Amino acid sequence: MQTVCRMLGRSHKGQQREKRLIMPSRGSHSEMLVALVFVAIQVLGGGLVLLTPARASAESAAAVPSQTDPPSALVIGFVGGFVHPDDLRHSEVQIARQIQATYGNGVRVQLFENRRGAQAHQLVLDWLNARGRKLTHDENHNTRIILFGHSWGASAVVSLARELQQDGVPVSLTIQVDSVTKHGENDSVIPPNVAEAVNFYQTGGILHGRSMIAAADPSRTKILGNFRFAYEKEPAECHAYPWYDRLLFKGHTSIECDPRVWSQVEALIRMRLPAVFQSAQGQVTPPFPN
Repeated sequence: MQTVCRMLGRSHKGQQREKRLIMPSRGSHSEMLVALVFVAIQVLGGGLVLLTPARASAESAAAVPSQTDPPSALVIGFVGGFVHPDDLRHSEVQIARQIQATYGNGVRVQLFENRRGAQAHQLVLDWLNARGRKLTHDENHNTRIILFGHSWGASAVVSLARELQQDGVPVSLTIQVDSVTKHGENDSVIPPNVAEAVNFYQTGGILHGRSMIAAADPSRTKILGNFRFAYEKEPAECHAYPWYDRLLFKGHTSIECDPRVWSQVEALIRMRLPAVFQSAQGQVTPPFPN
């Protein structure tokens, strides 16, 4: 006789998918153990901490490390404006979900609102502690931290990188998409703890991003480029965005929903993640615009 325990909730429009756990009979101790381990993996696995469901098409079978191993890389993204980090209309959220689905527990991916820099900073320190990393020069080369963001979120990326510099924490890559400076922040100068940085921007409309970033120490930070995009008309993907954003901030919204930009952002991130967890698909150098 089997007892069926149901974890209710559906994956349609913000509700969790229904999951069922079959608890075997008293004699099947090994099957019970397997079932319990499966539940523990689903509940405690180091996946993306976002509460809305990921797109089912993004969920794929990928090689992941042992469940007891802490994530080997950390990817932090900041959304722009007043966007919620679980709003799947926005490209930042979509690529975060796709990366997490590919790498599973091998990589920790987390999105924050752009005003949550202190929380993101603490997450980095907690992640380092979980991995047993000492903040010393000898061990810094093993640390893989990637930061990306759009608009105010891009400005938050540079601010977080600067705070991590004070902690002696290296950053592998920062990515800014149409970076808009917030009060009290400086998003134009990349601190020397960042190995590589790249900037995507557009100049149309009343709200547009920073056209140039530079390294505080060019001997330690490589600027991959400042790449400009222009929009005579918005990409078709923008139709899912709020009408008022598309009306008031045309260019700024266009670059956020432009698949040309975000495919490059995603490729840049994936190329710097641990090779052992790379999926078999498309490790292609992104074709940057002139």
